[in-house]
Amino acid sequence: MSTDVVTQLTMDFPELANLSRQDLEDILNDPNYFQAVFHSLPRVKAMYDAQAELGNANESIAHNNLALQEKLYRLRSETQDVFNEAKSLEARWKDLEKEQHDVYQRFTPQFLLMRLRHSVTAQDDASERLATAFIQHQSLGSPESRSGVATPSGKETDDFIKQFKEARKIYHKRVIWSDRWSKDQVEWRED
Repeated sequence: MSTDVVTQLTMDFPELANLSRQDLEDILNDPNYFQAVFHSLPRVKAMYDAQAELGNANESIAHNNLALQEKLYRLRSETQDVFNEAKSLEARWKDLEKEQHDVYQRFTPQFLLMRLRHSVTAQDDASERLATAFIQHQSLGSPESRSGVATPSGKETDDFIKQFKEARKIYHKRVIWSDRWSKDQVEWRED
């Protein structure tokens, strides 16, 4: 059985094959001797060399990172400033978009139709006020009239007729446009 262990040991660690059984027992019993033999093995030396090389590489990388640290902090600060500015501009964009929507709202077909209908009513009221004012002016009477009803001069009548016809012409044009619009006979160009 011990031969199998020695054979297995010498297969796993051929460097120990030239040691005597007594040397092997001493290695197991003396921790300092074990450490000395262990650290003299080529695999262990290679592992320590690789570890030292990796440590040196890590140290070099750490020095490089420390050298770049200030630049990184500056870039982080600049990036934060640009991000904050972008957020501010985004908020401003939303405000401008809302403002633009409010301005364009006055030019939507529905709003324009509503304004046209209101202007039809306003024009009708204006022409009626004009006629009412003319009639009331006539009924006030003048001292020259025997019947108590003033007769407007030809110029006043002509002026009234001209103004009244113009007001009614505008009214009827607006009514026609409103009717056409209600029947979808008005086309809106997108230019």
